[in-house]
Amino acid sequence: MRLRFTKMHGLGNDFVVIDAISQRVSLNAERVKRLADRRFGIGCDQVLLVETPQDPDVDFQYRIFNADGSEVENCGNGARCFAKFVTDRKLTGKKNIVVETASGIMILCLQDNGEVAVDMGVPSLTPASLPFNSEHQAVTYPLALEGVELEISAVSMGNPHAVTVVEDVSAAPVESWGPQVESHERFPQRANAGFMEIVSRSEINLRVYERGAGETLACGTGACAAVVAGRLRNLLDSQVTVNLPGGHLMIEWLGEGEPLLMTGPAANVFHGQINI
Repeated sequence: MRLRFTKMHGLGNDFVVIDAISQRVSLNAERVKRLADRRFGIGCDQVLLVETPQDPDVDFQYRIFNADGSEVENCGNGARCFAKFVTDRKLTGKKNIVVETASGIMILCLQDNGEVAVDMGVPSLTPASLPFNSEHQAVTYPLALEGVELEISAVSMGNPHAVTVVEDVSAAPVESWGPQVESHERFPQRANAGFMEIVSRSEINLRVYERGAGETLACGTGACAAVVAGRLRNLLDSQVTVNLPGGHLMIEWLGEGEPLLMTGPAANVFHGQINI
């Protein structure tokens, strides 16, 4: 099968984006892993698939596959790249694009400066929604790792996140703690692990160990989850600049019951074809 694709990134979180509307595409876990392989394939954190929607009120269906071949519910940086892709490929002429994901409907808004604003929806804090094993909902939970106990906030942005506040994110042992949080028994479907340093009430530094991908240069849903966690702990205001290794995102959240708005860039790297 020969596939046309576009390599893209959002703040260094990189994607292989495939148009499954104008070409026939059949993906499985092994094909996704080959595409994502940085030595024998194209290389990416996630593969994004653009499909015709089932709902006539929706513009596109948006599917996301991690580098390990697993399909996941949501990806904020990918959503911005998705919006740029369908616009650049002239699959739509709309400025406000409605897409259907495994976790629900997303609205992607193209800005005049080239950035993309994404309505990320209302976060869920109930343990069952992540899922996270806890008898009661709380702002923070203890999570026992090897030789240390973390205090996490559990947030669903359509995908599960565990957010920990650290003093210095550059010194945090993300490479050790991240895999333990990701596969912790209290997260039956695994989790994304975020490590947040509070700079001020309007700025944080963040590193994210993503489920199925490892540490990435940026994570849009992780940035949203971190702001939710910080707001719930009364550490942050409603508009927050999130500094990630790959760049900056602006996140706005007015509080419980309200959706998050994420704004940031998306960029093309190259176009190509591959036999797979």
